[in-house]
Amino acid sequence: MVTSEYERRIAARFATFDQDGNGYIDREDFSGAAKALLAEFDTRARSDKGQALYGGAEAFWQGMAGIADRDGDQRITREEFVNGAVKRLRDTPDRFAEIARPFLHAVLAVAGGGGGDGDGAVGVEETARALKVLGVPEELAGSAAAALDTDGDGRIGEEEIVGAFARYFTVPE
Repeated sequence: MVTSEYERRIAARFATFDQDGNGYIDREDFSGAAKALLAEFDTRARSDKGQALYGGAEAFWQGMAGIADRDGDQRITREEFVNGAVKRLRDTPDRFAEIARPFLHAVLAVAGGGGGDGDGAVGVEETARALKVLGVPEELAGSAAAALDTDGDGRIGEEEIVGAFARYFTVPE
């Protein structure tokens, strides 16, 4: 049962991962997110970027399941998610970010960051597109993407997005 305000905020993050809205997080939510991102950015699944995205999604799922899937049924319920986040990640948000890093790195590459300059950063507009695909409401995606650009250079790099991810999903009490 969700009791504290902190736990309520974490529970609200659950919907971000439950991409298909079926009431639990599973491998299909992660692979579905990867498939949707590839479609949005017209990237083939069998390309290097597509394979990296699917691999990152699988690694993210495995890390998340390892933290939160307490009964081992390959599904994370809302309660398991809250308990996993509250009990295991509250004091170590960097661990959660590191679990997500391969996926986030691949998202940036698919969204255009893996181009010729090699810096892995993407523009605010591409980031907003990716956020919409991942379930951020359209009216919030642009402002959320702009907020990720912490150095104001118009581009969002891996460290910016990984740090923001850790803060968002492991909100302090």
